[in-house]
Amino acid sequence: MRYINLGANGPRVSAVGLGTMTWGQQNNESEAFAQMDFAKSRGINLFDAAELYPVPPSPETYGLTERYIGNWLACRGRRDEVVLATKVIGRSTGLNTPHAAYIRGGSNLNRDNIRRAVEGSLVRLRTDYLDLYQVHWPERDCNVFGKRGYLHNPKNDGVTILETLEALGELVNEGLVKYVGISNETSWGLMEYLRCSDKHHLPRIVSLQNPYNLLTRQYEIGLAEMSLRESVGLLAYSPMAFGVLSGKYLHKNMPENSRLALFKRFSRYSSASVYSATEAYAEIARKHGLSLAQMSLAFVLQQPFLGSCLIGATSIRQLQENIDAHSVSLSAEILKDIEEVYSCYPDPAV
Repeated sequence: MRYINLGANGPRVSAVGLGTMTWGQQNNESEAFAQMDFAKSRGINLFDAAELYPVPPSPETYGLTERYIGNWLACRGRRDEVVLATKVIGRSTGLNTPHAAYIRGGSNLNRDNIRRAVEGSLVRLRTDYLDLYQVHWPERDCNVFGKRGYLHNPKNDGVTILETLEALGELVNEGLVKYVGISNETSWGLMEYLRCSDKHHLPRIVSLQNPYNLLTRQYEIGLAEMSLRESVGLLAYSPMAFGVLSGKYLHKNMPENSRLALFKRFSRYSSASVYSATEAYAEIARKHGLSLAQMSLAFVLQQPFLGSCLIGATSIRQLQENIDAHSVSLSAEILKDIEEVYSCYPDPAV
């Protein structure tokens, strides 16, 4: 396993990280334990969670993912061998995220809510500190979760980034959190966090967790340069595009109990152009003797701005195939073929 430092002086994380958002919904606790054991045995040290998980979120399952991880840590020990990451939700009312209003009344990213959120996560995770604490999505209205077409609405900005970062800084000063990161952010949002950090001597962002895969490459426009110039590593989530890049949905197949079959709300990767692009990428993989899944993950893993590629799986077999992608190197010929398809289907899923 390869390891990468997040930020200039941040934690050293495995190039493949373990995503956990299915635990408590599609996976029970014993399956989660098995995944953590297997991932750890393969050199993965980054476990990424969120107070919101599992997804799709619901009041009945709220916090289950963190509880499973906490129980595993209590059972297995060796807390210092895991880079433990979790997230605080942003405002869940309004246009962006209407799906989590049951958490602290809809929450927002002010001092009180961040304090209550981190205290709850620490209890569920059964630890007295977090290695990486992330803002799950922005407070303001902006282009997140596949939203196209920016509408400027500064009157609805809510809590400022400075106030949020000051609250996170208190947690760092108290030793509850070692490093801070953001998620589902834009170029302007990352820039503002960095500006506030420099101007007010607050913790510097070490990571940005955004979607990145063969079907969603918008990170390359603006954010990739900022990642490299400002030493903010990408934690790439959905590298398999909700499983679409596994190939199981090829020819508009819809396997029983698959994620897209179970949860119709995940429509980002269900358009006609997504299916066409996926067919074209699958043909490249076949041509070069690779599985579509491993080619897709290897593409993410070869990006110079990557901090860690967060994989999620519902079975050990899937997890093993995904982890094995870190040893796959894509040739210049394969990358050329990929770019030809990309020129025909640029970002079919945002």
